[in-house]
Amino acid sequence: MKAIIFDMDGVIIDSEPLHTKLELELLEEFGGKISKEEHDAFTGTTDYHMWSTFKDRFNLEPSVEELIEIKKDRFIQNIHEVKLVDNFYEFMLKLYNEKYLLALASSNNRKSINLVMDKFNLKKYIEYSISGEEVVKGKPNPEIFLKAAEKLDVKPQECLVVEDSSAGVIAAKSAGMKCIGFKNPNSGNQDLSKADIIIEDFNELNLDDIKSPNR
Repeated sequence: MKAIIFDMDGVIIDSEPLHTKLELELLEEFGGKISKEEHDAFTGTTDYHMWSTFKDRFNLEPSVEELIEIKKDRFIQNIHEVKLVDNFYEFMLKLYNEKYLLALASSNNRKSINLVMDKFNLKKYIEYSISGEEVVKGKPNPEIFLKAAEKLDVKPQECLVVEDSSAGVIAAKSAGMKCIGFKNPNSGNQDLSKADIIIEDFNELNLDDIKSPNR
């Protein structure tokens, strides 16, 4: 492996509870209502996919773009609540010191990604980042991971993806990449069975797992 590509929400930062809270509240403001379990199915997908689905289902008054902007603003206002996933930073440093190329590929928006990278001093280590706004098709389509590999100048088979969502794992495997499924309890009931390795804590991984991610 030459490159490690991280998802952001639920892998780098433990933000899924905040996303869920804000999205369910916003949906209810405009007359829609779904269960948390129904909402979990959208974890890892793009905001556009989620809000266009909700708009069609509940005939929401605002445009999809307006809903995305409202949610984005509220997430940014509450970003102080977000913390790093336990043991992520130490794991990232270990990879950086071993000279792996590091990238971030998230369905989240560019402004939120930049704020997170600044807040936790990640720009020093993460060479390239790409947002859901910068691809035509979001996860589970592999476009976001293939673009990241292209920017890093590595082949897909030289990349290892770390993902916490079903959509993300499918996207990584469809890109021809190895994948570590990170079982974050805050990300809902995600099917990670297609991942090469499934972990619950970054402490479970050693450098041999990165070189040859099969168990």
